[in-house]
Amino acid sequence: MQAWRVHTPGEPREAMRLEEVPEPVPGEGEVKLKVLAANVNFPDALLVRGQYQIRPPLPFTPGVEICGETEDGRRVIATPSLPHGGFAEYVTAAARGLLPAPESLDDAEAAALHIGYQTGWFGLHRRARIQAGETLLVHAAAGGVGSAAVQLGKAAGAAVIGVVGGKAKVRTAEELGCDLVIDRTEGGLEHLVTQVKEFTAGRGADVVYDPVGGDAYTASAKCVAFEGRIVVVGFASGTIPAPALNHALVKNYAVLGLHWGLYATKEPASVAACHAELTRLAAEGAIAPLVSERVALADAADAVQRLADGTTTGRLVVVPSPGAAAPAATAADGGSR
Repeated sequence: MQAWRVHTPGEPREAMRLEEVPEPVPGEGEVKLKVLAANVNFPDALLVRGQYQIRPPLPFTPGVEICGETEDGRRVIATPSLPHGGFAEYVTAAARGLLPAPESLDDAEAAALHIGYQTGWFGLHRRARIQAGETLLVHAAAGGVGSAAVQLGKAAGAAVIGVVGGKAKVRTAEELGCDLVIDRTEGGLEHLVTQVKEFTAGRGADVVYDPVGGDAYTASAKCVAFEGRIVVVGFASGTIPAPALNHALVKNYAVLGLHWGLYATKEPASVAACHAELTRLAAEGAIAPLVSERVALADAADAVQRLADGTTTGRLVVVPSPGAAAPAATAADGGSR
C-alpha cells in the first residue's frame, strides 16, 4: 500500500515521503481499517516537525483522524494507532475507540467531525459551561478548530464574535453565522478589544475560545467579561502565553485548560456521549464540518505544509481512493486562522 512516512523530523514538504509499505497488522484489541478520508490537523504538522507531546518511533505515518471502513463494511470514525497514521491507504486503530460515522455526513465531513468538534464541545460545555444568551469570542474562527467552535456556540444559543486574519476569512466567518467578525490584521490588538467592548456594551466576552495563544491570548485577557472564562485549547501562533494571575484575580475571570485526549483515557464514556450529541446536531444541520478542499493522497504533504503555514481556510481532507477527491467546496458547504 501507499503511505506517507517521516524518517527525519522537519517541515512537511521535505520530511514527508510517499512510499510503498506493507499493510499494517492489527495488534491485540485493534482492527484494520481502509482509509476513506483523513482530516489534516495542526498536530500532524507538529508530529512531522518533532514538536508534538507524543513522538512516535521513526519512521512513522502522520494523520490522527480518519473516516474508515471496517473489514465487515461498517463506516467509522477513528484515531489511528501511531506509527500507522491516516495518510495511507490502510491503518490500525483501537477497536474500543471506533465511533459510527454519521449518515448525514460524507466521508470527508465525517473525518473532520471528531477531534475538532469534540474539543469544541468539551471546551464550551464541560469546561466553560456556556449558556444561551452569553457572548462567545472565537479566535481563528475561519479555521477547522475555530469553525467548529463557532457552530457549536451558535447551537448553544450564544452570540458569536469571530476573529480571523484577512478579508477572505472574514467572508468565511460571516457565512458560518458569526454575529460580528473582526479582522485581526486591521487595527491591531487594541482595535480587537475595542470592537468586542462595543459589541457587548462594555461587558466583554463571557467565553473566549483560544486555539492560537500569543497575542490572541493577550487581547482575550483585555476583553473578557466579569466572571468570564478563557478556554485555552492550543498555541497555533507558536507562542505559549504566561498568564498574569494577578490580572485574573483583579478582573475575576477564569483561565481553563482543555486537553481533550484526557477524556478519551479517563472518561471514555463521555466521548461516546459527546459523539452522540454531535451526530444529532449534524443530522439537524446545526453543525457541518467546513471542508474547504478534498485532496488526493499524493498531495497530503503539501496540505499539511499549507495548514502549518496558516494559509488555509476550513478543513483540508485527504481522500486516498483514486478519483475520489472532489472539487473544493465553497465555504458555505464545508476552516485556519
